[in-house]
Amino acid sequence: MIENPKQFPDKTFFIQGAVGKIECLAGAPANDTEDRKTVGIICHPHPLFGGTMTNKVTHMIEKSFRELGCHTIRFNFRGVGESEGEHDNGIGETDDLIAIHQWAKEIFPGYDFWLAGFSFGSYTALRACYDIQPSQFLTVAPPVERYNYLDLELPICPWLVIQGEDDDVVTPKAVYDYVNSLDPRPQLVTFKAGHFFHRRLIDLKGAIKNGILRQLPAPEESTDE
Repeated sequence: MIENPKQFPDKTFFIQGAVGKIECLAGAPANDTEDRKTVGIICHPHPLFGGTMTNKVTHMIEKSFRELGCHTIRFNFRGVGESEGEHDNGIGETDDLIAIHQWAKEIFPGYDFWLAGFSFGSYTALRACYDIQPSQFLTVAPPVERYNYLDLELPICPWLVIQGEDDDVVTPKAVYDYVNSLDPRPQLVTFKAGHFFHRRLIDLKGAIKNGILRQLPAPEESTDE
């Protein structure tokens, strides 16, 4: 087990979850001089349909966070890759996510946390928001018609939703209606793309970075004379 992933970026390591080991990957800020003192935890799409922590959209979220100055943690839900356990329809997967957060708080004391998920991962991330209390929340193509999002407690932090207009897995209108029903409304960004953002991944990265930058608080003014 790697005790400090800050010293071993991009290396697989394991932590102990509720049903066994969880396989993880850590990343460092793209520019070492621009550490935002934040950790982004990123959840991958549906395990039963090939979703893993190395999914291209999940990786693009991770890359966006790193370019914004964050440390990152991706992980495989139970039953995926070398993570132990079996798929649990988002319930056990939420426990996996909370275990990652509890561990990361000890590794990164005093850091803020951003939380993100793609497709199924966005449902799991929203289920864990109350426990994690992130300072920034991101959901990409949330499958709102497949899971009961309306019963979940909403994050109190800034929330960015990105949805492809040509998504053939998640119904775009269902996402738009869901976002418009919320108070306060998350920031919604849409553009022409399918569910997996084929040939639009660079556009996705730009949408993530620009959307989050608009939501970040202004830097505190220096008191130095």
